[in-house]
Amino acid sequence: MIIVTQGVKLTSTCPVCGGVLIRDVGQFIARGQLRWGIEGRCRTCPNAWCETGVGAAPEEISQALLAEHGPARLRLATKEAPLVPVLRALRETCHLSLGEARLMAADLGGGGLTGTSVEMAHLAEGLRKRSVATERVPPPA
Repeated sequence: MIIVTQGVKLTSTCPVCGGVLIRDVGQFIARGQLRWGIEGRCRTCPNAWCETGVGAAPEEISQALLAEHGPARLRLATKEAPLVPVLRALRETCHLSLGEARLMAADLGGGGLTGTSVEMAHLAEGLRKRSVATERVPPPA
């Protein structure tokens, strides 16, 4: 089992007291699922919470991870990869329609797909389960 996690600390103003709110936001893979989480705590008042979810992270989390750690890019290891296993893997892993999977497969076979490191690791694992080889490459400049 592959364990991949990535996180970042964010600060903002507490909506309850106006103090400093510290939020730990992150993305991880657990039991084969892409997941995300936020833990927040005010330094001044008792305001605190924890929230988690399954699937793509909210935009705020994705953007914070990309800003802190940079994007990761994944592409097929060979241009001759058979299309059917690629489409099946994309549909299963990303819960896509056939049309959406075809568009994503074209990107994956070309310049590659970019996202957070955790998102690309999750996608690579889904493709590996269908015997589709991938490679991590430097993201576009």
